[in-house]
Amino acid sequence: MSSRSDQRIDYVSVAPETYKAMLGLSAIVRRCALEEALKHLVLLRASQINGCAFCIDMHWREARAAGEGEQRLYGLSAWREAPYYSDRERAALAWTEAVTLVAEDQVPDRIHDAVRPHFSERELTDLTWLVAMINAWNRMAIALRKVPGSHRPEGRASG
Repeated sequence: MSSRSDQRIDYVSVAPETYKAMLGLSAIVRRCALEEALKHLVLLRASQINGCAFCIDMHWREARAAGEGEQRLYGLSAWREAPYYSDRERAALAWTEAVTLVAEDQVPDRIHDAVRPHFSERELTDLTWLVAMINAWNRMAIALRKVPGSHRPEGRASG
């Protein structure tokens, strides 16, 4: 068994074409019209559910660099009980959890019905792509043991 500090495979160098394609998809999805703060919460929450240390570290850093407050980031795993998320954010987080855990309950109608008043069809489609994208990245990072701690938000010096 690998140590958690040893990456199993450097999937970037082993399959650069696929990695480049995923980066392209990610860029398209990340440019969608959803609010930046909402996108950060969704990316972080899905990564928490999946237990992806690399992506949790990355998206926490990116959210902080974008101005997100520590209270909302620390409370994210208990968003249902925390008063500092909007109704739209709560709907997005419920959708994120349902799509991430799709094998458990097939994204039930009650979740879809609760989300619809807060998102247009295009927004819900974009949100679903965002969740699908981060779940794909989580699975790569977890399976191949991408080591957390090295990511720096754009425009930030490493260190």
